[in-house]
Amino acid sequence: MKATITRISVAFSGGCLGALVNSWMSSSLGQAGLPQKLGVALAPVWGKAFLYPRIVWGGLWGLLFLLPALRGGFLVGVFSRGILFSLCPTAAQLLYFFPFVLKKGWFGLSLGELTPLFVFVYNAVWGLCAALWVWCAEK
Repeated sequence: MKATITRISVAFSGGCLGALVNSWMSSSLGQAGLPQKLGVALAPVWGKAFLYPRIVWGGLWGLLFLLPALRGGFLVGVFSRGILFSLCPTAAQLLYFFPFVLKKGWFGLSLGELTPLFVFVYNAVWGLCAALWVWCAEK
């Protein structure tokens, strides 16, 4: 029982950490104007309203790391799992949240043609950070 609770807390906290890094990166790049220079209207402002839901969702998505898929050494365990599991929140953002919740069209294309690329990169950062956290905890 204790091992199960530990695994759940490690996966959740890894997802939260990944979301914190993802949020910092997306906010910093947005405030620096990089997405706007590439025609993408993504410039979130760092604050509680922005950060809180992202960290909670990041932790929930982090529970994907409880799945036994692609466990292994550093390259397989961190890189492959991080990228693979980051595709889930990426798909949710592009196929559900942008078109139905935020009314930004499929893939968020009304925010700019490169929006899917930014979403993929930001979520890849989340996945890699979370995977690294989980991998370190397992060692």
